Amino acid sequence: METWIIDTIGMLGTALVVLAYYLLQLERTDPKGLAYNMINLVGAVLLLFSLCFHFNLASFVIEIFWIVASLIGLVKYLRRESGGRQSTS
Repeated sequence: METWIIDTIGMLGTALVVLAYYLLQLERTDPKGLAYNMINLVGAVLLLFSLCFHFNLASFVIEIFWIVASLIGLVKYLRRESGGRQSTS
């Protein structure tokens, strides 16, 4: 795969993770919400993909933790949503 494509994918991942953080700091997103966790997850996955071509152990490890944290947030979000639907039925 072309280096510029890998770098672009990695930079897009970086932009998404930074965007999620800025939106949180500006109180434009809910840290328990779907959007925040999805932006973080997609960003971390894109960064992890680029790290598979330009490996850096420290960055790889933090992206694994970022993905796990985002997945935990998504699971908690989905449980809250499904619990709310069941109680209104």
